[in-house]
Amino acid sequence: MSMADSNMDPNSLLIERFKAFYLDVKHPKLDKIDDVYTEDVLFKDPVHELRGAENLHAYLSEMCVNVHSGRFEYLDQIVSENTAYIKWNMHFKHPKLGNKTITVRGISQVQFNERIYFHEDVYDLGQLIYEHVPLLGAVVKGLKKRLAN
Repeated sequence: MSMADSNMDPNSLLIERFKAFYLDVKHPKLDKIDDVYTEDVLFKDPVHELRGAENLHAYLSEMCVNVHSGRFEYLDQIVSENTAYIKWNMHFKHPKLGNKTITVRGISQVQFNERIYFHEDVYDLGQLIYEHVPLLGAVVKGLKKRLAN
Protein backbone atom coordinates (compact mmCIF):
# COMPACT_ATOMS: atom_id res chain seq x y z
CA MET A 1 0.00 0.00 0.00
CA SER A 2 1.46 3.36 -0.97
CA MET A 3 1.51 6.43 1.25
CA ALA A 4 -1.35 7.94 -0.80
CA ASP A 5 -3.45 4.78 -0.30
CA SER A 6 -3.09 4.92 3.48
CA ASN A 7 -4.72 8.37 3.43
CA MET A 8 -7.77 7.20 1.45
CA ASP A 9 -11.05 6.23 3.08
CA PRO A 10 -12.28 2.61 2.61
CA ASN A 11 -14.93 3.63 0.05
CA SER A 12 -12.40 5.40 -2.17
CA LEU A 13 -10.03 2.43 -1.86
CA LEU A 14 -12.83 0.09 -3.00
CA ILE A 15 -13.51 2.31 -6.04
CA GLU A 16 -9.79 2.34 -6.90
CA ARG A 17 -9.77 -1.50 -6.68
CA PHE A 18 -12.88 -1.56 -8.91
CA LYS A 19 -11.22 0.69 -11.52
CA ALA A 20 -7.99 -1.35 -11.44
CA PHE A 21 -10.05 -4.55 -11.84
CA TYR A 22 -11.44 -3.32 -15.18
CA LEU A 23 -8.57 -1.17 -16.47
CA ASP A 24 -7.39 -3.73 -19.05
CA VAL A 25 -10.44 -5.01 -20.98
CA LYS A 26 -8.50 -7.94 -22.47
CA HIS A 27 -7.05 -9.02 -19.10
CA PRO A 28 -9.41 -8.00 -16.28
CA LYS A 29 -8.12 -8.98 -12.83
CA LEU A 30 -10.61 -11.85 -12.50
CA ASP A 31 -8.61 -13.41 -9.66
CA LYS A 32 -9.51 -10.29 -7.60
CA ILE A 33 -13.29 -10.50 -8.18
CA ASP A 34 -13.94 -11.41 -4.52
CA ASP A 35 -12.01 -8.30 -3.39
CA VAL A 36 -14.40 -6.10 -5.38
CA TYR A 37 -17.82 -7.83 -5.46
CA THR A 38 -20.13 -9.58 -3.02
CA GLU A 39 -21.01 -13.19 -3.76
CA ASP A 40 -24.59 -12.21 -4.74
CA VAL A 41 -23.77 -9.05 -6.74
CA LEU A 42 -26.38 -7.83 -9.25
CA PHE A 43 -24.75 -6.71 -12.52
CA LYS A 44 -26.64 -4.92 -15.30
CA ASP A 45 -25.68 -3.44 -18.64
CA PRO A 46 -27.69 -2.78 -21.83
CA VAL A 47 -27.26 -6.43 -22.88
CA HIS A 48 -27.15 -8.50 -19.68
CA GLU A 49 -28.53 -8.78 -16.19
CA LEU A 50 -26.60 -11.24 -14.03
CA ARG A 51 -26.80 -12.27 -10.40
CA GLY A 52 -23.75 -13.58 -8.54
CA ALA A 53 -19.99 -13.16 -8.69
CA GLU A 54 -19.65 -16.58 -10.34
CA ASN A 55 -21.92 -15.58 -13.24
CA LEU A 56 -20.17 -12.21 -13.56
CA HIS A 57 -16.80 -13.99 -13.66
CA ALA A 58 -18.05 -16.27 -16.47
CA TYR A 59 -19.42 -13.29 -18.43
CA LEU A 60 -16.20 -11.29 -18.10
CA SER A 61 -14.08 -14.36 -19.01
CA GLU A 62 -16.08 -14.81 -22.22
CA MET A 63 -15.94 -11.10 -23.04
CA CYS A 64 -12.16 -10.82 -22.72
CA VAL A 65 -11.55 -13.88 -24.92
CA ASN A 66 -13.49 -12.25 -27.78
CA VAL A 67 -11.83 -8.82 -27.71
CA HIS A 68 -8.38 -8.24 -29.25
CA SER A 69 -7.41 -5.42 -26.90
CA GLY A 70 -9.03 -2.76 -24.77
CA ARG A 71 -8.71 -0.40 -21.87
CA PHE A 72 -10.82 1.90 -19.76
CA GLU A 73 -10.05 5.59 -19.48
CA TYR A 74 -11.61 6.93 -16.28
CA LEU A 75 -12.82 10.51 -16.69
CA ASP A 76 -14.62 11.50 -13.51
CA GLN A 77 -16.20 10.03 -10.40
CA ILE A 78 -18.40 10.85 -7.45
CA VAL A 79 -18.08 8.63 -4.39
CA SER A 80 -20.53 8.92 -1.49
CA GLU A 81 -21.13 6.81 1.60
CA ASN A 82 -22.42 3.74 -0.27
CA THR A 83 -22.74 4.73 -3.96
CA ALA A 84 -20.34 5.79 -6.67
CA TYR A 85 -20.74 7.04 -10.24
CA ILE A 86 -17.75 6.63 -12.54
CA LYS A 87 -17.66 8.18 -16.02
CA TRP A 88 -15.44 6.40 -18.53
CA ASN A 89 -14.39 5.81 -22.10
CA MET A 90 -13.82 2.22 -23.15
CA HIS A 91 -11.39 1.84 -26.05
CA PHE A 92 -11.30 -1.62 -27.63
CA LYS A 93 -10.68 -3.65 -30.78
CA HIS A 94 -12.96 -6.54 -31.70
CA PRO A 95 -12.37 -8.76 -34.76
CA LYS A 96 -16.11 -8.90 -35.59
CA LEU A 97 -16.37 -5.09 -35.60
CA GLY A 98 -13.66 -4.35 -38.16
CA ASN A 99 -10.70 -4.64 -35.77
CA LYS A 100 -10.31 -0.85 -35.53
CA THR A 101 -10.27 0.92 -32.17
CA ILE A 102 -13.79 1.77 -31.04
CA THR A 103 -14.43 4.23 -28.22
CA VAL A 104 -17.63 4.08 -26.19
CA ARG A 105 -18.53 6.60 -23.47
CA GLY A 106 -20.39 5.28 -20.45
CA ILE A 107 -21.01 5.53 -16.75
CA SER A 108 -21.02 2.91 -14.02
CA GLN A 109 -23.17 3.17 -10.91
CA VAL A 110 -22.05 0.95 -8.07
CA GLN A 111 -23.55 0.45 -4.62
CA PHE A 112 -21.50 -1.06 -1.85
CA ASN A 113 -20.92 -1.78 1.81
CA GLU A 114 -17.42 -3.22 2.13
CA ARG A 115 -17.75 -4.64 -1.40
CA ILE A 116 -19.94 -3.90 -4.40
CA TYR A 117 -23.38 -5.54 -4.34
CA PHE A 118 -24.90 -3.63 -7.31
CA HIS A 119 -23.18 -2.60 -10.55
CA GLU A 120 -24.97 -1.03 -13.53
CA ASP A 121 -23.20 0.15 -16.69
CA VAL A 122 -25.02 2.62 -18.91
CA TYR A 123 -23.78 3.25 -22.45
CA ASP A 124 -25.04 3.65 -26.01
CA LEU A 125 -25.37 0.15 -27.47
CA GLY A 126 -25.52 1.70 -30.95
CA GLN A 127 -22.16 3.34 -30.39
CA LEU A 128 -20.78 0.04 -29.11
CA ILE A 129 -22.09 -2.30 -31.80
CA TYR A 130 -24.68 -1.15 -34.33
CA GLU A 131 -22.69 1.73 -35.81
CA HIS A 132 -19.87 -0.67 -36.70
CA VAL A 133 -21.89 -3.31 -38.55
CA PRO A 134 -21.78 -2.91 -42.36
CA LEU A 135 -25.01 -1.43 -43.83
CA LEU A 136 -26.69 -1.21 -40.42
CA GLY A 137 -23.99 1.22 -39.26
CA ALA A 138 -24.77 3.64 -42.08
CA VAL A 139 -28.49 3.47 -41.25
CA VAL A 140 -27.91 4.11 -37.51
CA LYS A 141 -25.53 7.01 -38.19
CA GLY A 142 -28.00 8.47 -40.71
CA LEU A 143 -30.86 8.25 -38.20
CA LYS A 144 -28.76 9.96 -35.52
CA LYS A 145 -27.89 12.76 -37.94
CA ARG A 146 -31.56 13.25 -38.91
CA LEU A 147 -32.66 13.34 -35.28
CA ALA A 148 -29.99 15.93 -34.46
CA ASN A 149 -31.29 18.33 -37.14
